[in-house]
Parts: sequence; structure tokens; C-alpha cells
Amino acid sequence: MARVRFSIMVLMVAVCVLSGSETASGNLPWAAPKKEAMRLRLVALAWNHPRSSFSANEEVFVADKELVKDETRLVKLVYMFLSYQPRLSDEGLDYSTLHELRAVRDPQCDETLAQITTGQTGDWRQDQSQLKYSASAPPLNLSRHKNPLPCYVTNAEDYTRPVHDESEPQEPPLPILSSHP
Repeated sequence: MARVRFSIMVLMVAVCVLSGSETASGNLPWAAPKKEAMRLRLVALAWNHPRSSFSANEEVFVADKELVKDETRLVKLVYMFLSYQPRLSDEGLDYSTLHELRAVRDPQCDETLAQITTGQTGDWRQDQSQLKYSASAPPLNLSRHKNPLPCYVTNAEDYTRPVHDESEPQEPPLPILSSHP
């Protein structure tokens, strides 16, 4: 009886060792969302809510996405963050700051500028009729932009860094003092 148990145990170990090295592979019926690296300037903060420690927080922005040098397109940016992570608006709402990040294109949340600012009945934006513009940002003409803005969703982990505009005058570097011999 002990010999049979030992034989079964050896057989089970052999099967596990021989079959355990394979990895599962398969084709998903949908493509994984691709994160796109982008550079953008925040035009206005459309909405943010009080920070919650129970769920993810979000801020919604209207931004100028840099397509190529000196060519931009207005987009809607949804920035998700947890309670211990900084808000994107903490970097300062300054149009001269270029933000580098990775984001996923989400056609489900595309909206026109009018929809972003007014919302629908029972929507959180009903109380938000004003955009909070970035410093030196060009004002938005709500009647001019009729097409939905493409929506991009990102989070604090995919935020790279702010890049301050080189065309803006920067403070001169402090001189480096060295002792004379």
C-alpha cells in the first residue's frame, strides 16, 4: 500500500514538473488599449471634486494637445489619481507649462465644449457653469467648437513631468562661487 502511494506521488510530481513550464497564450477578442505619449498644455480645468480616500479621484481638463511643433488640437483630458497622489492641477494652471504624459484614447467620453461645461440633467457639471482658465490661456469660444473633443484618460502613474516653455524668460542661474587659491 505504501509502495502504491509512493508511486502515485512520484507520478504526480513528474506530471507537474513536465507540464508546469508551459505558459498560457491566447487571443483576446479585443485589443489592449494603447497608451499614447503626448505633450499638452492645460487650457482650463472643467471639473474636479473633493478628494476621496475611498475611491479614485478625477479632474477633467480642456487641453491643447501638441500634434507637431506649433500645431495643436483641443482635447478633453480625464486625469485619475488616488488620495495620496498629487492632482495635475497642483502643478499649476499655467498655459506656458507643457505637460508630458501617456494617455489612452477613450471615444466613450468624447464631448463638445458645451457638454463639458453644462452637462446633462442630474449630471455633476450642472453646478459648474464656468471653466477655470489657466494663466495666459486663450479663451475658448463655445459656439465655435461644435465637434466633440477627443477624450484621453490618464492617471498619476502615467504623468511624466511638466516642461516649462523655453520661450518664456527664465530666471538667470545663480553664480557659482569658488574660493581663490
